[in-house]
Amino acid sequence: MKKRLFGTDGVRGVANNYPMTTEIAMQLGRAVAYVFKNGHRRHRIVIGKDTRLSGYMIENALASGICSMGVDVLLVGPLPTPGIAFITTSMRADAGVVISASHNPYQDNGIKFFSADGFKLPDETELRIEELIFSNQIESLRPVASEVGKAFRIDDACGRYVVFLKHCFPRELDLMGLKIVLDCANGAAYKAAPAVLAELGAEVIPMGVSPNGVNINAGCGSLHPAGIAAAVREHGAHLGMALDGDADRVIFVDENGREVDGDHIMAICARDMLQRGKLAHNTLVATVMSNMGLDLAVQEMGGRVVKTAVGDRYVVEEMRRGGYNLGGEQSGHMIFLDHNTTGDGMIAALQVLAIMQRSGRTLSELAGVMTALPQVLVNVRVARRQDWRQVPEVAQVIAAAEAELAGSGRVLIRYSGTEPLLRIMLEGREEGRITALAEEIAGAMEHHLGGRKEG
Repeated sequence: MKKRLFGTDGVRGVANNYPMTTEIAMQLGRAVAYVFKNGHRRHRIVIGKDTRLSGYMIENALASGICSMGVDVLLVGPLPTPGIAFITTSMRADAGVVISASHNPYQDNGIKFFSADGFKLPDETELRIEELIFSNQIESLRPVASEVGKAFRIDDACGRYVVFLKHCFPRELDLMGLKIVLDCANGAAYKAAPAVLAELGAEVIPMGVSPNGVNINAGCGSLHPAGIAAAVREHGAHLGMALDGDADRVIFVDENGREVDGDHIMAICARDMLQRGKLAHNTLVATVMSNMGLDLAVQEMGGRVVKTAVGDRYVVEEMRRGGYNLGGEQSGHMIFLDHNTTGDGMIAALQVLAIMQRSGRTLSELAGVMTALPQVLVNVRVARRQDWRQVPEVAQVIAAAEAELAGSGRVLIRYSGTEPLLRIMLEGREEGRITALAEEIAGAMEHHLGGRKEG
């Protein structure tokens, strides 16, 4: 069955437009409450959010739907997505809900769910939720009197998450002597992230810590690392770190202000874990978007890379299936299953900082573990999704590029899971040539699919 609401990471769209309306949010709340009720005891669902203006109305709608099914709500307010996963398991709640559109602009919002074990829902559960909504199966189920749910505010959720993060850092180490530029994207980690680094002894230069409801991800955060790069050079910092709006991803810059992406961070962590005998099955899990240089680097270390479809949920599913403990995406999602159940930008940052402190090496030195092949990404915005494989003129251009790069590069074309974008990624040894090939493919997409190239 094809999903009607859920994408690769929950339900997402422009807030107050379908499907991100209060009506759908309330129905999602009712359906999720029904799915996770498994007895006559009192049930509880955690709701957290990032700093978007629309979070207030969606939070209230979700809470109303959940309470209307006789399930209590625990409101934690602004907290990173991984923090909500942690709180859900820590408080023994039956499920967790995150209201966030991650790295998207403030006018967008999203709703994603965690089960009681802190993991995102599998496809079959999301389909079940949609079935309940569109079939009206639970419309008549309306508890009354004392059976209606209550809503409680958890005032110390941020403090609990800070303590949890500090426990993910080696006890024998601290961050004394490190000067760190930290960009919180005016998002969910604006309180927790600076507190963690400061309490571990670092000198923190904070950026993006003044959310006002509309400035989340606005020229800041992991999509805009130029800000931390400039600040690192200005302040003579040891490194810079940029989170996204819900803090489940992180991008670094080294002491010279050069970007260090998720692939390099995974290579750094994989080598460290291999050397310490901590990398489960000597395997790293990455997505098809990761650079071929990552595969080569990990192979040289004596490990291997397993690839999945794009999306941190698919990385986590493969990790659980194979018993692996390290995975992630080039975009900065990193999953350390020894510490948390989902991508956590601050846990990833703390692992890198621990490696720096143990080794005495700079981030630029550590990043030399991997050499990336040139990679070009072009986005084409489309009015509607259609199968480009069925358009002969487009398929012919793509086939020609694949033939030219065979053995020395690759072509990867996919639809974004969260936006109406076709992503065209080419990899090869000559950047000029793959750029030209990517532009040819994008031009064919624009002409024959009615798209518009971005950037």
